[in-house]
Amino acid sequence: MPNPKLSVVIPTYKRAETLKQCLEHLSKQTVAKEMEVIVVSDGHDEKTAVLLDKYRVSGIEYQVSGESEWPFQIRFFEIEKTQQGKARNEGVKIAEGDIVLFIGDDIFLAPDACERHLKAHEKSYELLAMSDEKKERLKAQSSKLKAVLGYTTWDPAVGITPVMKWLETSGWQFGYLMIEPYKNSFVPAGLQHKFTYTSNISLPLEIAKNFPFRTDVHLYGWEDIEWGLRLKDASVRLFYEPEAKALHHHRMTLEDSLKRMETLGQSVKEIEKIVPGFDRRPRGIKLFLYRIAALMPTMAGRHRKGFLKGLDSKI
Repeated sequence: MPNPKLSVVIPTYKRAETLKQCLEHLSKQTVAKEMEVIVVSDGHDEKTAVLLDKYRVSGIEYQVSGESEWPFQIRFFEIEKTQQGKARNEGVKIAEGDIVLFIGDDIFLAPDACERHLKAHEKSYELLAMSDEKKERLKAQSSKLKAVLGYTTWDPAVGITPVMKWLETSGWQFGYLMIEPYKNSFVPAGLQHKFTYTSNISLPLEIAKNFPFRTDVHLYGWEDIEWGLRLKDASVRLFYEPEAKALHHHRMTLEDSLKRMETLGQSVKEIEKIVPGFDRRPRGIKLFLYRIAALMPTMAGRHRKGFLKGLDSKI
């Protein structure tokens, strides 16, 4: 059997029902027969194990047990509970596709999303201006020097709350409005690391292997931006393909969102200790303005207050 064109890597943990729906959406892909799907459980979950046990891989050769009822080969294994970055790395290790697509277990792809990713990787690199000698040398490897970002929005089926609407339009969850001018093109290199969303992003297998996610970050948040910074520094550019669409099947309340912001405040302190030059902590006048804004009873003010609470806490 020839190698698949696309390896879809999905980290998961204790969301078996949602994962099943995610896989059902993958089974409807226009290129489903040209794909493989690798599911990595970040810790043991009995319901996920029941759902996918016949596809469990074991041993260093990762042999698959059982025949798949899906239109693609599916492989499943568990790791000790750590975090999603580690799960993605382990999935990449056994991937066989030319291109790796990272999605979450709560991401439901449109039927042509995977095909859109593949076609975007085949597009000419002439859209990207090459100015210096180094980039000219890299031009010959153009097809291997880009990641492709798809578009993700909330799934209406979960019941979209006011805070979910605000998160999307404000850019605090997904900032697609900010890169609308760059659709079907490359996001400026100085901005691209802010948009390397691992909910719907693909890149060549060799790049995925050479740029694993950090495994020494233990709190939620920022690992995708840190990963994006390393891609940018290696001249791997980000191409935005808005037609590679996905729905994020996750309901978020205001309480959930504020707790997330507190965690982000804590985690930015953790990651800046191990990543020199990490640029996401507000400082100086920006920090002062953050504290002023946090006094306002607005959606933005409450979220800044949550972030500062995490930033001021001891971890």
